Amino acid sequence: MFLPDNNCQICPRLVGYRNQNRKKYPDWHNGPVKSLGQLNAELYILGLAPGLKGANRTGLPFKGDHAGKLLYPTLIKFGFASPIVESGSESEVNLINCRIGNAVRCVPPKNKPMGEEINQCSKFLAEEITKLSSLKVILALGTIAHNSALGVLNLKRSEWKFSHNASHDLGSGLILVDSYHCSRYNTNTGRLTEDMFYSVFKNIRKIIAV
Repeated sequence: MFLPDNNCQICPRLVGYRNQNRKKYPDWHNGPVKSLGQLNAELYILGLAPGLKGANRTGLPFKGDHAGKLLYPTLIKFGFASPIVESGSESEVNLINCRIGNAVRCVPPKNKPMGEEINQCSKFLAEEITKLSSLKVILALGTIAHNSALGVLNLKRSEWKFSHNASHDLGSGLILVDSYHCSRYNTNTGRLTEDMFYSVFKNIRKIIAV
């Protein structure tokens, strides 16, 4: 559901990269990554694309990569997830009133999808969002996620500018909240700190409580 076929041929560059990784890492997922969480969730977290050694390996969004090391503990802290069991450095969780997905469902080279690939994958995101019956907040992790959400909702980017921890009232009870992506680069350079990320979720908690 809301996912290309495991051997999707829509984006030639991504197909070629997938085939390379299947040969190099035959035990990995190496395919489109489905969203995680319930369809009746009020919060939908939208990332960029699967990471090569994260979701592309595990088949689960933000699982196994650096970004998940900040995202999942933050979800637990703010009541959007509960821990199940610790295994090494990764924590298994149950999501609570939260769903997680990506604007692009297949891993791109150097974690940089092209515009055409984002556009081609938007139909899967659009279908998914229409099925989120209780949706109140979309959290866009980064500019591409922000623009992708606006695109599938047929809203003009010029009217809704990306800004960290900004809240955009899109009408019909839907709020788009922005955050810098919790990537290794952003956290290592200090562009996104733990406290900055917590502030975003404090904001979301206030919105959902209304």
